[in-house]
Amino acid sequence: MLDAAASRFRPFEVISKARESTTITSFRLAPLDRQHWRPFEAGQFLTIRVPDSKGGHVLRNYTVSSSPREEGTYRITVKREAAPSQDVPAGVSSCWLHDEIEPGAIVEIDLPRGAFKLDTSSRRPVVLLSGGVGLTPTVSMLDVLARESNRPVWFIHACDSGAVHALRGEVEQLAALRPGVTVHFCYRFAESADLDTMRCHSEGFLTRATLQELLPLDDYDIYMCGPPPFMQALYGILTGLGVRKERIAYEFFGPASLLKEAAQTTPHPVKPPADDQSPAGDGPHIVLQKSGRRLSWDGTSESILAFLEAQGIEPEFSCRAGVCGTCEQGLVSGEVDYFEEPLDVMPRDRVLLCCTRPKSSLVLDL
Repeated sequence: MLDAAASRFRPFEVISKARESTTITSFRLAPLDRQHWRPFEAGQFLTIRVPDSKGGHVLRNYTVSSSPREEGTYRITVKREAAPSQDVPAGVSSCWLHDEIEPGAIVEIDLPRGAFKLDTSSRRPVVLLSGGVGLTPTVSMLDVLARESNRPVWFIHACDSGAVHALRGEVEQLAALRPGVTVHFCYRFAESADLDTMRCHSEGFLTRATLQELLPLDDYDIYMCGPPPFMQALYGILTGLGVRKERIAYEFFGPASLLKEAAQTTPHPVKPPADDQSPAGDGPHIVLQKSGRRLSWDGTSESILAFLEAQGIEPEFSCRAGVCGTCEQGLVSGEVDYFEEPLDVMPRDRVLLCCTRPKSSLVLDL
């Protein structure tokens, strides 16, 4: 009998495989049973079961890079992660997809999820910042913004060179659909052909000066995705420019401590560990057993994780969608509601902070 997590996965056929650059390939997936396709929001990801060398499976998350308007299929766009040295293995899932998966192959996926998604209710200008293959969610977001809104948009993408730049033509076509969409490409190692044909607009790294030159002073919604060094540098630049942290939505490939390290270089107020830091009320309370802090649930935070972060507490996290288990904590007492069903069934004495809200007062092993 399949376990609870395995039973969530559904078979999808790879109906096309398209090379996007020297290192990046797109795969179009269609369900064997049409009822297994579900709508998604720009920025969300799929979880794929990838066979490992021991006869089991590992789980990998890939953002849907296609438009939410395209019903019936999903597109994922994947960079082949070759081994950087003999001592470091190649990427298990990316190499499997690139080297072994061809049209007609069947892969098993769990349906779209994830909290990193475009806020279509906002009317603020939007900055879409990406590095390398991190453009997969921002391309999907750009499709929605270019077709369904008149919000000013800046699509800013950094990569090594034109040879590894994926989905460039698609981005330019979307930007041409209406006024108010600005595109900027920055190549770290721009080649002469890139410069001669104006394939990139700047060289080297994305800098504070480049962003200041591109962006007029305004209150933006910023969506950011990319590899760890890119994310750390850009997060530090943005907060250093005075962008409020709550205006920066992000998804990145690396440990959750990454942005904490960046934030340490950018002073910001942290609430003191006092019992009266949250207003008293009749609602649930969250008690942190190890530190002794007692917090009044505000009723407005999207999750327990987001609530704790607002109090200056930074538990470990990664996917923020109930898949990776990084934010799992001990639940000493109390009950929670899961607004996003976790991939694995959680024991009664454990809780995923990223996809729960308190149903009663809680004591957490924190």
